[in-house]
Order: sequence, then structure tokens, then C-alpha cells
Amino acid sequence: MTARLRRRIGFEIELMAPGGASRRSLADDLAARCGGRVRPVWHRDSEPSLVPGLGKFLNLTLGFAVDRPDGSPLCTLVDDITLIDGLDPRTPAAPGWFRVLSDEPRLLSLLAEQCDPAASLDVVLDTAASLWGTKAERIGDVYRLDDPDGGTIALAAPAGSERERPCEIVTPPLAAGHAEALEALLGPARELGFTVPVEAAVHLHFDGASFRGPLALANVVRLFAGWREPLRALLQTNPACRRLAPLPGPLVAATTGRPGWDELRAAAKEGGLTKFFDINLTQLFAEHPIRDTIEVRILPGAITTSEIVDRAALVELLLERCLFSSSLPAPDPDPAEAVEQLMHFAAEALARR
Repeated sequence: MTARLRRRIGFEIELMAPGGASRRSLADDLAARCGGRVRPVWHRDSEPSLVPGLGKFLNLTLGFAVDRPDGSPLCTLVDDITLIDGLDPRTPAAPGWFRVLSDEPRLLSLLAEQCDPAASLDVVLDTAASLWGTKAERIGDVYRLDDPDGGTIALAAPAGSERERPCEIVTPPLAAGHAEALEALLGPARELGFTVPVEAAVHLHFDGASFRGPLALANVVRLFAGWREPLRALLQTNPACRRLAPLPGPLVAATTGRPGWDELRAAAKEGGLTKFFDINLTQLFAEHPIRDTIEVRILPGAITTSEIVDRAALVELLLERCLFSSSLPAPDPDPAEAVEQLMHFAAEALARR
């Protein structure tokens, strides 16, 4: 029997469309089933740059929001650039698939506001260009937007290499009926032939308010740092998953004793905390959080509802154990015993409900 979840959780589930299909295929199918509609949207991401001296490109890729008939969100389907295995880099871009690139976060935000994701490649930069009184220049298959002094603002380029196939399902926060809501998304995906990518993960967003106390946060850091290997063994973390890392040393060191919130914040800054760790704690420290959550990133990919919900239930209980007034101890040096200890922590939390 599938576990029941109690907390409000947002899910991110990484899938791969079969050859010849795309995340738009799933969006259209889901909208047809519920009588809703599909809206093209931008998804923001970054990737390493091949340009000397430029560390990374920021980009907007095509995603699709699926709304119910009453306008409430069902889900959003977006790209994930970490999903690469099985895609053919020689495949030219499918008609209508492109991306917008920049190298400055504030410019990317402006482009996201000004550029219509439903527009075609040849005109997608036109509205943004009008802000500078210029026009985008076509160079081969790429459209380049420069400012009046010749500085490049953005590029719009075809998205080849089958980039339409990666499909990350992003749900709104689910407060109840988690399994039913997920099956309504995953069942159609399975029917259409979607699969679990080699590099896939499932991410869980839990409301962050409960973890804003220094003791609770310190326990979360202890769990994901001191218990890293037992936790990954228990959850069966995908070794091929990208963008995972141990929490930064200064933040881990700051959990010794009973640290205050300011100490933890300073340690997070010193350690260069970003979202790309085993758990994303950045929104707890943000002055204006985009979403007030903590994001657990180490669940393996799955397309079966019971697998996702059962692991989410275990994470939910371990996070509730972090809310106890006592600090988490160090794990047993024996790996098998340490996993058993984690199960004991979960049982303790369940008993307190």
C-alpha cells in the first residue's frame, strides 16, 4: 500500500519523451484529459559556456504550463539540461523549438518578461529589441540582439540535439491527495511511452517555515551532511544524477553545539551555498525567497507513483525528526547499522504524530 503524505510538498519529476515526441506531447494530452489548456512558458537554466572567459550561459528554454478549466495550475513541463544520455547531438532542431541565451541574470529576467515564448524564432527578440531601438540580426540560424554600442544582449538559437524530449514535471504544492495527483500525471506519461532518464532524479519541495529555527536547520544540515552516505543508500540515490554535492564545510562546521541563525547564515555565505547540493537550503536564507521551501534533491528518478510517494514519506518523517528539540547524533560507523538508525529516526517521528 502506498504511504500517505501529510505535509505540503511540490514535486519535480524528471522524465524523457520517446523519440518523435516531446514534453509538448504530454502537455497536450494532460490538457485534453482535464479539459484545460496549455500555455507556453519560459524556463530558466544555465549551462557551461564554450566561449573563452565566459563561465556559463544563462538561457530560456520552452516549457508548457497546463491549467485546469478553472485556471488553476495542474503542472508545468520544462527542460532539464542535465538529461543528456540517449539524446542524439546530431539531430537538428525540431520546428518551433529554440532557446534564448544571455550572460547576465538581470538581462535574462528582462528578456523573460519581454519575449513571448509562443512566438517564432525569427521574431522572438523583437519586443526586447524595441527597448534599445535596435533589431535582431540573423547570422546563419541564430538571431543576435545587440545594444546600440554593439554589446550583445541576447541570442535566439534553434534547440537541436532532441532537447524537446527531456521533460521535468513540476507540480504546484500539493497539500493532500499526493498519490492521486501524481498518478494523474504519471499514468498518461507512461501510456505515451515516457521513461526514466539515466541521470534522473526526483526533487521534493517542503514548506520552509518549519525549518527557520536554528536548531531545526542545524539538524537538517547534520542529517544531510553527517548522515550523507547512509541517507543516499536508504533512498537509493542515482549515482548518475548531476548537480549534487555535499553541503559546504563552513555550514556543516557551524552546526557544532547550538548555533544561532546569524551564525548559520554567515556560514552558508562563506561556504558558497547554492541550490546544487544534496539539499537546497538557499531559500531559507534569501531576503526575498522565490519559493519558501527546502528542496530535497537526492531521490532517484521514477515514473511509478508508489516509488515516489513511499520515498517522499520517508524523507518527510526524517525531516520531522529534525524538528525535535534534541540534536541528531553522529551515525554508527557500520553502514548497515547507520541505515537502521535512520529507520529508527523515522519510526520515532511517526510515533509522535
